Amino acid sequence: MSSLAPSTESDALTLLRRHGERLHGYFVQIRARHDQAPARLVEAIQYSLLAGGKRLRPTLVLECCDACLGSRRDASPKATKSALAAAAAMEFIHTFSLVHDDLPAMDDDDLRRGRPTNHKMYGEAMAILAGDAMVTMAFEIVATDADPTVVPTLVRELAHASGPEGMIGGQVLDIDGEDQNLTLPQLQQVHRMKTGALLTASCRLGAIAAGANETNLTAVTEYGRHLGLAFQIIDDVLDVTSTPEQMGKATNKDAAKGKNTYPVLMGLDASKREAQHQLSLALDSVKSLGAAAEGLRNLAKFVVERDV
Repeated sequence: MSSLAPSTESDALTLLRRHGERLHGYFVQIRARHDQAPARLVEAIQYSLLAGGKRLRPTLVLECCDACLGSRRDASPKATKSALAAAAAMEFIHTFSLVHDDLPAMDDDDLRRGRPTNHKMYGEAMAILAGDAMVTMAFEIVATDADPTVVPTLVRELAHASGPEGMIGGQVLDIDGEDQNLTLPQLQQVHRMKTGALLTASCRLGAIAAGANETNLTAVTEYGRHLGLAFQIIDDVLDVTSTPEQMGKATNKDAAKGKNTYPVLMGLDASKREAQHQLSLALDSVKSLGAAAEGLRNLAKFVVERDV
């Protein structure tokens, strides 16, 4: 059972569900734009894109947009449309990364979100191509649907967070660090890039879509950085403490691959304390946004106190 206070869990899950349903409808529209694409490629993309998951990253985009708009929320259709495009693009990028991470050349996983991984269903070549297609579709969505005045900034933000100094670079550091004894600062650097970059960018994309001032952009950026670190710490903890049935994917795989994790470097109890510390810092970061950031507060607590 979850350790969250019932109201916090309910509020966070309500947000994730509401935004997830909105995204699902948008994904159906996006699919209709690609009716000339090979049917099997589209099927492989949809298999992973619509497999469920928490939709945390796109929810952060949408909630950060709302938090920065504040009382202007209902009067800013261009901002909310841009945020939705950025949210969808972020989920395409995140899903591509999962499909490629699961490949035999990377993590070699057979299970993702309680189902066979993409390459187990469609073969390795199609999984690679489906991931590649999702990357290009992500940027097409932003270029097509976001307000043209913010498209260049959104594209730059998403590309930087996904690329060699962000998620992909972090994955390289993670692979290179296998069977090596990393220091804690080195491990933190891996995860700031591999996991934290997309979570931080999700927050920044929402603020950029809202036309946020520098103060608010800084606030959600700091929130995202602390949340990203907390997220990864809890992910490492859950890999040790949860079952495959709970997680919908293999567990205890990090130790088997010789990966560096927070429980290995810090111990389980210290890792949990550090996650709580990062949660406190994330919550402090958005104090200036007042009541408009209540959704962000609930999401942060959910991330740290979840059991799946």
